[in-house]
Amino acid sequence: MCGIAGLFDLRGRRPLDPARVERMTAALAHRGPDGSGFHHEPGLSLGHRRLSIVDLAGGGQPMANEDGTVLTTYNGEIYNHEALRRELADGHRFETRCDTEVLVHGWEEWGESLPTRLRGMFAFAIWDRAADSLFLSRDRVGERPLYYAVTPDGLLVFASELRAVVVGLGGAPSLDNSAVADYFAYGYVPDPKSIFAGICKLEPGYSLTLRRGQAGRPEPRAYWNICFDPSAADGVDRREELVERLTESVALRRMSDVPLGSFLSGGVDSSGIVALMAGLSDAPVQTSTIGFDDPAVDERPFARLVAERYGTDHLERTVAVDSCAMIETLAKAYGEPFADSSALPTYLVSRLARERVTVAMSGDGGDELFAGYRRYWFFLMQERLRRHLPEGLRRGLFAPLARHYPKLDRAPQWLRGKSTFESLAQDSVTGYFRSVTVLPDSERRRLLTADFQQSLGDYRPESVLARHAERAGTDDPLGLAQYLDFKTWLPGRMLVKVDRASMAHGLEVRPPLLDHELAEWAAGLPLADRMANREGKILVKRAFEPLVPAELLYRRKQGFSLPLAKWMQRGLAGRLDTLVGSGRLAETGIIDPDGLQAVVREHRSGARDHSQAIWSLLMFDAFLAQDWAAAGEAAQAPGPADLAPPIRTAEPTAVRL
Repeated sequence: MCGIAGLFDLRGRRPLDPARVERMTAALAHRGPDGSGFHHEPGLSLGHRRLSIVDLAGGGQPMANEDGTVLTTYNGEIYNHEALRRELADGHRFETRCDTEVLVHGWEEWGESLPTRLRGMFAFAIWDRAADSLFLSRDRVGERPLYYAVTPDGLLVFASELRAVVVGLGGAPSLDNSAVADYFAYGYVPDPKSIFAGICKLEPGYSLTLRRGQAGRPEPRAYWNICFDPSAADGVDRREELVERLTESVALRRMSDVPLGSFLSGGVDSSGIVALMAGLSDAPVQTSTIGFDDPAVDERPFARLVAERYGTDHLERTVAVDSCAMIETLAKAYGEPFADSSALPTYLVSRLARERVTVAMSGDGGDELFAGYRRYWFFLMQERLRRHLPEGLRRGLFAPLARHYPKLDRAPQWLRGKSTFESLAQDSVTGYFRSVTVLPDSERRRLLTADFQQSLGDYRPESVLARHAERAGTDDPLGLAQYLDFKTWLPGRMLVKVDRASMAHGLEVRPPLLDHELAEWAAGLPLADRMANREGKILVKRAFEPLVPAELLYRRKQGFSLPLAKWMQRGLAGRLDTLVGSGRLAETGIIDPDGLQAVVREHRSGARDHSQAIWSLLMFDAFLAQDWAAAGEAAQAPGPADLAPPIRTAEPTAVRL
């Protein structure tokens, strides 16, 4: 995998300091430890950091076509590049074996429809000198990141990670209040916003064309969408077809000139991937597993079952509570605040895998595509009630129940009715939002200052889901939930988690389940293939029965998460004192000191489990602690850090770092 960066003058061909993009690219060195490359001309600078995977000698970037009129800087893998080469053979001359070269010749042939021809993961920029335009594109699912900003004087700044954009801008902009609100609702900042006002993410499945001198603000354009709507016939046995499709996807992703292995978590998806890899390879698959010092959440025994069955070259390590001393390390790796605690074991398993391989496969995407989350079943039950009871009756019945029902954090799932009653009183999208939020409305109101909440006006984080719901294209309630996750949870949380953790160690991760052709097929599956008798991901489990031990397939879903509540009573206890006394949180005017103290006090007493809220605050505090000013100064770039408003996003009220 690689890191890309660039500057493009939208108003003319002003000279650009080459050192500016070179410093941006240096901020991405971890993404591409094997080399760097640059292209400079008036009004344009492109940078690239390379992690060599295919054609180790001939894949340097930025890469041009034969006459140098088309150049690209690219991050990703195009798995069908050999088929595209054959298609482009008539009229185009290839100089390397690298998949990058397909982009420049593909652009000559297909122009802006190029992304629709690609099967893989990618984020790239293409400079077309004849058209005087720059084209940015990101893969359909969001496996590869791409940030960008437009300065008031018309300079586009783009890069693979947030810090590199800040370097290019010469300073960190103000915080985007709506993005901060989103963070404390979702635990991450959903696309297209970033935590900083004016710095955007290009959304998955979108492209952006920028022409020098064009009038008006350029707007990203969607080139792909997915619809989770049952279209396939019910009652058909698709187990064999699923294995065939997934085997093809795994085979495509074995493309590599460097050592390749796989994560093995002990879950259904990674176990199935390892089984298929073993069937395609004569050598033992190199597998890596991270476990915990708490047996209640340790999945290593299940990973060993698969490792032993397929004779993998297996390596495992244990995460102990003192690993949480790495909070600052995580904050720097992720750039934006990121509250998924499984980022820590993901970071460590990536470091472990990189000891032996440069490419690793993963099981990401299986739960979103095949309905593996337990919340899907609860949402289906709630939707049946919503469709049978008028809205007025639901609000009059369930809203009072929600207000008076106690919040039983430590009780069994079936006794935690408060959130269910709250959801039933709302519409479908708001109800689903309550099932994915990391901090309920009541906790956010308690922790965020009144001034900050007032600055949001009528902005509500659930509007993120409402915007996507308008494009879902389905009346199927399960399909709606899957679509919302596919557009938010998957690219904003799951794939960000893996990308930043793996690229911090120069490791490329490939998830075969997220092949877009496989995803389109899975999106049409009937309910019976997704869920049966409260059991999610039913087709996958049945298809894997010959490949994966039954005691692993049908056990209760565990998830790759930390035992936070216990850790905060032990090794993290001292961090809570530091958090309560943090001047950074108070100085922003975002976090209410009294609310913070009350949350920590209740958690310590055992009255409430606030572990997720506290972890979110710890990660936000660690984000604030980063020296963003120094990152900007490294660019030695003139001009203010404040930017033009984000494209397609209302200008927020600013909070200065």
